[in-house]
Amino acid sequence: MRTLSFLLLLLILSLAGCSSLFGGDKKHTSDKKQASKEKKENDWTVERYYAEAKSALDVGDYQKAAKLYEQLESRYPFGAYAQQALLESAYAYYKSNEPESALAALDRFIHLYPLNDHMDYALYLKGLVNFERGVGVIQKYVPQDETQRDPASAEEALKDFKTLVKRFPKSQYAQDSAQRIVYLRNRLAQHEVNIAQYYMRRGVYIGAINRAKYVIENYQRTLAIPEALSIIVRGYKILGLQELAQENLRVLESNFPTYPDIKKLKKLKITK
Repeated sequence: MRTLSFLLLLLILSLAGCSSLFGGDKKHTSDKKQASKEKKENDWTVERYYAEAKSALDVGDYQKAAKLYEQLESRYPFGAYAQQALLESAYAYYKSNEPESALAALDRFIHLYPLNDHMDYALYLKGLVNFERGVGVIQKYVPQDETQRDPASAEEALKDFKTLVKRFPKSQYAQDSAQRIVYLRNRLAQHEVNIAQYYMRRGVYIGAINRAKYVIENYQRTLAIPEALSIIVRGYKILGLQELAQENLRVLESNFPTYPDIKKLKKLKITK
């Protein structure tokens, strides 16, 4: 009986050893394949690297493309291919929803290659990245008031598009950039008005007036201007500064005669 138990124990240990051996062989084979693949890639020419990366980019495999572009730039850091790889890696990061990596690549490109023929595209892409930065997957498909979002990325996008239009007015990206500038200015102006309205509700009238003035001074010809003037008029009336209130009311009525709150503002009486 003891002999049988001893034989069974040997059989179990033997099978366990075989399993470990086969598993080890499998892992060893996998490691060898990976090492072989890496060695093979090390032998690629810069043209091969670029072709492989561009192929991955074209089929929408953006993560693979970004990795290959990084490897190309690392192994062949000089020349036209390296410049193009850096720019296209930024696009791959942008499409992979990695805005910080995209912006880092674009900032490097703009700093290292200021005379590159594709500088207008780099500025345009940077504007797009900032334009969409901070928008989650759900937010891209569910309607929302964008004036409620943090304006920091919108302000950066506005700078990028303005720079593009100023430096490259004949660029193929200039017209779209100009349209986005109009949109962003309206969005940022309305954001400031939203804050001013919040201050009005909280009774912080001077803060509300200052926010509204900022809109008038910095975002002329935007849709938020009449509302900003309305806030100023109401704020001054509440503070008892009737002359300033009337002055701004005249400006509002002269420039926006159809604004619906003009009659209400005229009749507004503040009782203390």
